[in-house]
Amino acid sequence: MLRKLTLLAMVCLIPILLTAQELKSPDGNLLMKFELSDEGIPYYNLNYKGKPVIKPSALGLELMDVASMDAGFEIKEVKEQSVDNSWKPVWGKQSIIRNNYNELSVMLVQPALKGRFIRIRFRLFDDGLGFRYEFPKQPELKYFIIKEELTEFFLAGDHKIFWIPGDYDTNEYPYTTSKISELPEKMEEATIQVAAQSPIENLAVQTPSMMKTADGLYINIHEAALENYSAMNLNVDADNYKMSAHLTPDAIGNKGYLQTDTHSPWRTIVVSDKATDILASNLIVNLNEPTSYQDVSWISPVKYIGVWWEYFVHGGSTWAYGTETNVKMDDDFSKLTPNGRHGATTENVKKYVDFAAMHGFDAVLVEGWNIGWEDWFGNWKEDVFDFVTPYPDFDVEELQKYASAKGVRIMMHHETSGSAANYERRLDRAFQFMADHNYNSVKTGYVGKIIPRGEHHDGQRMVNHYIHVARRAADYGIMINSHEAVRPTGLHRTYPNWIAQESARGTEFEAMGGLHPEHTTILPFTRLMGGPMDYTPGIFQTTYNDGEQRINTTLVKQLAYYVTMYSPLQMAADLPENYDRFPDAFQFIKDVAVDWDESHYLEAEPGDYVTIARKAKGENEWYVGGITDENARTANILFSFLPKGKKFVATIYADGKDASWNENPQSYDIRKVVVDSKSKLNQKLAAGGGVAISIVEGTKENMKGLKRL
Repeated sequence: MLRKLTLLAMVCLIPILLTAQELKSPDGNLLMKFELSDEGIPYYNLNYKGKPVIKPSALGLELMDVASMDAGFEIKEVKEQSVDNSWKPVWGKQSIIRNNYNELSVMLVQPALKGRFIRIRFRLFDDGLGFRYEFPKQPELKYFIIKEELTEFFLAGDHKIFWIPGDYDTNEYPYTTSKISELPEKMEEATIQVAAQSPIENLAVQTPSMMKTADGLYINIHEAALENYSAMNLNVDADNYKMSAHLTPDAIGNKGYLQTDTHSPWRTIVVSDKATDILASNLIVNLNEPTSYQDVSWISPVKYIGVWWEYFVHGGSTWAYGTETNVKMDDDFSKLTPNGRHGATTENVKKYVDFAAMHGFDAVLVEGWNIGWEDWFGNWKEDVFDFVTPYPDFDVEELQKYASAKGVRIMMHHETSGSAANYERRLDRAFQFMADHNYNSVKTGYVGKIIPRGEHHDGQRMVNHYIHVARRAADYGIMINSHEAVRPTGLHRTYPNWIAQESARGTEFEAMGGLHPEHTTILPFTRLMGGPMDYTPGIFQTTYNDGEQRINTTLVKQLAYYVTMYSPLQMAADLPENYDRFPDAFQFIKDVAVDWDESHYLEAEPGDYVTIARKAKGENEWYVGGITDENARTANILFSFLPKGKKFVATIYADGKDASWNENPQSYDIRKVVVDSKSKLNQKLAAGGGVAISIVEGTKENMKGLKRL
């Protein structure tokens, strides 16, 4: 609730607090205070249950060529409102989302600048704070250029932080866990070589930034509704534990070009004394606008397989058709010398279609079907792919008929090689080609340095590009899964056909040195805060190349990812023949849902473990996934999420007694038991392991001979 300070309190305070306003969360646990300093500088702070989360931190923007919006303000108007409603997402972790907050809107005027004004809007939820800058139309503010955003996050201590280096072009770093004060000494080691990177020169980390305080508060800083603005990194003052906004620049160093009436993205701070509450938060998606799409019936979650993992396995196939290394788009590709290892052939794709049809998968992704792969990477070429011309050994028409007859879709792949300019020129022709051939989903890729040259993956120009692609795709009834794009900020609410993204270090890196076992216990608290990830789980064959290439999980942990790594787009990423070797374990992947009515966060600790239960949308089925880091542990699973008074059959996929990620990853056990809402399972997870459970309503037939848990 918003209230003005009482007169008695005012006379006891120093002048800096004379204009202070307070805002409480609906449950009263969070308290945000806004104030102006004597110099007219806006400040805010945030407390949770009396504990400081953000100490007084400055707000404002530095502008190019005109006076900045950083000081000299007076409060012109204060408004308040409370909102409590619910809405239904097209797809998601739950079928109904509550949107409950108290709002404070403060209009600030700069009298010395002919009354130029801005508005800062704060929304305080039970699980955190969102705020943004708003720039109404006015005579003294029409067009302006941002030099830097001056938003601060002054932390209350030397927190534990889970972080990746600040960068303008990639999110694909492994996570480092340290104290904030240790960032300077660890930054160089953490900034490993990845594709198309542009590390920030000063000390900075990316968002979402996940922290834990010494007294047990969990704090997550990110942004919501990133449109027509540059993505935010966080400068770090490691000595004073202060963070500040660092926007991605364009080719000439500017951070944003705006025209009133407009606004910034929301800056978000999710906070709780329970790690599970961080995972359960809907604050970021609630701060995004509802979709304007009139018809969403064509948008649906997808479970798919694909011609993909075979490109990463040692000795596998290739994206490229020919052996040549100097190829142009207008060359006659039928005259190229075949390399004999091309993966996207008509014959090979038919095998994947057969497998998908046999096991009930919706679609088959095919990478490497189109001309241009021979010398695309690293050459910063503008015209690499045309997105409509197949290689000589890929028959579009035949595969369309073959897949359609079996009830399977082919999933398109558009690798842009970072050339957004080329993709935009060809976008409508590419989407029309998809529509003509019954493709309703596409995986887009942005590997490499961006064209227009000098722009960055996370700058305003590319932020607008990704949204343009999603909106244009909607005109053709196409769903988008973007890779190497800017990290998500909840825009899947506004553009529900933008069904998933990569934007982090995913499964493909298991084939390039491996991922640390703790990696996927951190991602739900970082990357997945903004939206679903196409993580591509389900790798059963965990060693390759005589053991030199290793997947750092147990087989069961790969099953658990389908619940813990939320996405409405889930891939069974391994080779079909590896699933044929483990049909009983593969059953879980076939059964598990990709859209949900409910999600229950049972236990979690960032960097250590995560256990989640979800109810399949419209079904009396529940699925549980639990994962751990490199340490073996016991998952304590309460089945209180089940309806009371009913019995259910739980199929438990567990690590074997001798299982571990590095010595015996394929050891697993499967058992069935009867459970109800009072049941409790203490399940051992192997090092780097997990547990996966499918639950169906009990009947006399399926419970026959089963023991109660």
